[in-house]
Amino acid sequence: MTTGGVEIKSSTEVSLSGSFANATATPREVGFMYGTSSSSMTRTVTAAASSYGAAGDFSATVSGLAEGQTYFFKAYAIVSGTESYASQEKTVEASSYGIFTMPVPVKPAVDQTWLELPGTKDASSYVVNTYYDGSNRNYTHLYDKSTYTSLWTAYPLNSSHMGSYDRPSKWYFSPELDQSYQVDLTSSSYNDSYSRGHMIPNASRNGNSTMQNQTFYVTNSVPQIQNSFNGGIWASLEGALQSIGKSEEIYIVTGVAFNKVGENKTIKYTTAKDDTKSVPVPNYFYKVVLKASKSGGVVTSASTIGFWMEHKAYSDSYTNYAVSVDQIEQWTGFDFFVNLPDSIESIAEHNANWTTFQNF
Repeated sequence: MTTGGVEIKSSTEVSLSGSFANATATPREVGFMYGTSSSSMTRTVTAAASSYGAAGDFSATVSGLAEGQTYFFKAYAIVSGTESYASQEKTVEASSYGIFTMPVPVKPAVDQTWLELPGTKDASSYVVNTYYDGSNRNYTHLYDKSTYTSLWTAYPLNSSHMGSYDRPSKWYFSPELDQSYQVDLTSSSYNDSYSRGHMIPNASRNGNSTMQNQTFYVTNSVPQIQNSFNGGIWASLEGALQSIGKSEEIYIVTGVAFNKVGENKTIKYTTAKDDTKSVPVPNYFYKVVLKASKSGGVVTSASTIGFWMEHKAYSDSYTNYAVSVDQIEQWTGFDFFVNLPDSIESIAEHNANWTTFQNF
């Protein structure tokens, strides 16, 4: 008995799959048990009636699930005639369970023509802010006031954004948020040797002094390991994207995650040297990147790539951590590049090859 996969049908409905083999008797019933934890899979759904022999695949649809809720599920079969009497029945369960999290309906953030934008999630502590140089957009972020963290920061990147302005020496509070929701990093960094890690890097905006200074808002900072991460593999990845951006416009989302969907990793906390607020340290950092071909201002084709890294020291290349945007969407629950035409987005987000993306 094997628990199979999950197909998300909507924000409240999924299709579950399973299989069995080497049955000594034809199952009377097959289906799935499910619940909100591995120890409380008390609800069941029966697979559609079918004729089974010693082996078979089966599936069932579960409706009425809660948006944003994580569920655990396991395949089962009820078999007769395997005990001392033919009338006795035995329930056989799969040896392992599956996990899925229901999506939360998303909506495009801010503007439906900006290709860099992910969908947002609804939470009372989340705010979406966009920073501008006059009428020109700089970047947009989804900020969680409860954790003092930008969960993602989205921005276009082209040659006009990059130049040779000196790096600012000071950080600032964002004017878009009350200071009570910000960590005081204006004069010094975090404790525990974490750097003020930029979500949108200084070098991606050092061709425009206003935009550059906005990357030094404390809301654009997360605690980040400096040696062999922020100053190593992460900086190399940012440099590679900046090189592409000098010759063509690309669209980038930088994000953090404390857990993958369905995961329960320990989260470390730190504080700023000049503040007592407790700040969670991301367990993961990621980037998703888009190239788009247009005709008459309309996107005709596109390519994407993602990079996903545990927050630790590295000694190898960022190219070893290329994954598809589809994969990062599964791990984060976010829907990226929602303003692409659906038919183009569904194809573009499958790519996990860095060279393919570069050559697009």
